[in-house]
Amino acid sequence: MSDLACDVVIVGAGPTGLSAARRLKAEGREVLVLEARDRVGGRTWTDRIDGQMYEIGGQWISPDQSALLELVDELGKETYQRHRDGDSVYIAPDGTRTVYSGDMFPVGESTQTEMERLITQLDELAARIGPTAPWEAEDAAELDSVSFHHWLRQQSHDDLACANIGMFIAGGMLTKPATAFSALQAILMAASAGSFSNLIDDHFILDRRVVGGMQSVSEQMAEELGEGVVHLSSPVRTIEWSDDRVVVGTDTMTVRAGHAIVAVPPNLYSRITYTPHLPRLQQIFHQHQSMGLVIKVHATYPTPFWREDGLCGTGFGAGQLVQEVYDNTNHGEDQGTLVGFISDVNADAMFALDEHTRKQHILESLADFLGPKALDPSVFYLSDFGAEEWTRGAYATSYDLGGLHRWGRFQNDPVGPIHFASSDIAAHGYQHVDGAIRIGRDTAEKILSA
Repeated sequence: MSDLACDVVIVGAGPTGLSAARRLKAEGREVLVLEARDRVGGRTWTDRIDGQMYEIGGQWISPDQSALLELVDELGKETYQRHRDGDSVYIAPDGTRTVYSGDMFPVGESTQTEMERLITQLDELAARIGPTAPWEAEDAAELDSVSFHHWLRQQSHDDLACANIGMFIAGGMLTKPATAFSALQAILMAASAGSFSNLIDDHFILDRRVVGGMQSVSEQMAEELGEGVVHLSSPVRTIEWSDDRVVVGTDTMTVRAGHAIVAVPPNLYSRITYTPHLPRLQQIFHQHQSMGLVIKVHATYPTPFWREDGLCGTGFGAGQLVQEVYDNTNHGEDQGTLVGFISDVNADAMFALDEHTRKQHILESLADFLGPKALDPSVFYLSDFGAEEWTRGAYATSYDLGGLHRWGRFQNDPVGPIHFASSDIAAHGYQHVDGAIRIGRDTAEKILSA
């Protein structure tokens, strides 16, 4: 059993933990990073499946994500824009397929009017409430006590408009049914992206990718920290703490430090035994932050055939198995890759099927958008972070009804020398890699100024 010492010990080698370590080391602090997985990157993971490179986890950068863009630039990495030339496809609840251009779905005039009104309303709420302290809004309790599904239907009697708007938050971001989280949680999601309009604009929110994959950002940060700083396959089992020190234990080592940063999502906090126990408040509200569930579908073809048909590869359908699909072709590749997303109850239904039937259903859903050629990929793979021992869901955690306004104000509070940090509890960049980097740096600054 190794016995080590440092100034700050960090639990988790994702973008949050590594950003914190990078900032602390730049100021001369000695750090150690303990990672349960056999790799760095956390929920960013670039892997090769049957010879094809796939982004198993987070991958996109939007223009407002300045922390991530600055880091990518500092590391000397290149980015490229997602392919989006051509028309998109919309599938209505009755199965009608429409090829369209522009930002608005091809729906009836009254539904379009309602969608535009709801978007404006959500933009105004996001601007007023903001991402930093949504629980302080005068109507926070009211907005947090009603599900996003029911709030939308309080605003509009057009069910299709509500379903289309709800899809972007429920299936697209929180990956939970819109009945499972509050209107306030949805507004936070929009505010963290700058506006609801930004969140639903795929040209904006899914703008760029990193050449070589997003995980390479974490890999380069870990490499720059130097040998012996990051310890892989080292799940933290215990944290003993007092007012001014921590003793962190893994299966093979003990690390003594002045501070600890627990840089994992909140649903994993309870995997660690704390001595003494965390205060009552943390014991309770950590239980009310849970992961969503999404299957990320990857399908590669000899060529991006949809472009020959004048399509950009983008498709939406709130009632479809695959609710959204995009061209996800890698930089410099001749073959074409699609990525699609299957969320919450639809993901449950797919996991209940055998592998062959599941694949067939998913490819048929892709073909509904882009034609029969989508039925025959050369490589097919499903990302499932719900089966990952050290993630247990995707994309990130959110509160259950009433939790955000009740406990959100406490989620960033340290417990003695223990600091909690992840994109799940970030403000700007909530649930995104940008938020992970921001809160990693901010937590390092708190320790440096202590």
